[in-house]
Amino acid sequence: MRLLLIEDNLPLASAIVDLLQAQGHQVDFAADGQVGLRLALATPPDVLLLDVGLPGIDGITLCQRLRECSDRHVPVLMLTARDAIDDKLQGFAAGADDYLVKPFDDAELLARCLALARRHRVGQPNLLQIGALSIDRRSGQAWRAGTALELQQVPQRILLALAEAWPRTVTRSELVQRLWGDEAPPSDPLRSHLYLLRQVLDRPFDGEMLRTVHGVGFRLEASP
Repeated sequence: MRLLLIEDNLPLASAIVDLLQAQGHQVDFAADGQVGLRLALATPPDVLLLDVGLPGIDGITLCQRLRECSDRHVPVLMLTARDAIDDKLQGFAAGADDYLVKPFDDAELLARCLALARRHRVGQPNLLQIGALSIDRRSGQAWRAGTALELQQVPQRILLALAEAWPRTVTRSELVQRLWGDEAPPSDPLRSHLYLLRQVLDRPFDGEMLRTVHGVGFRLEASP
């Protein structure tokens, strides 16, 4: 999973980040509500772990603004020492999906994150359709105008990331983070993989689907 933790208690935040990364998950972190909201909107995570008492913007307000401004549903797990029912109801009213009271068990935190990520994907179609492009989420196989696209692993993952974000533009840094996390290859790791993707996705067909948005990133354009 790709997770975003917004927590101003630095020792606790460090422990949570270590726990999640040890399980193979990618974790972004912010200690301030304003910074955290910008990160959540710019690169929506699979699950947002959100402290209630934050500097800048408190967790309740942050969750409300996220629901108002985001173009997708980001699962929110609220982390707080407040265990009164009124506090929980306030969090749910703001748009939280789940609530975990501090102190909590590591295994329970992991289980709730996984459950939220899975729940968020329930109801999403296994087959993505963008114009003449079809992608099977389960197998990763893609077709354009009924023709199977023979893609290598990394170009295949790039195409899926762009398709899941469509019609939004995906930034270069977002793609790099999704593909390689914090261990990206040196120089320009995307260049050759984007070239290979274009050779298979666009070259044999009329019209380009993979578009470069200069200064921003890349997006898919639905073909007829």
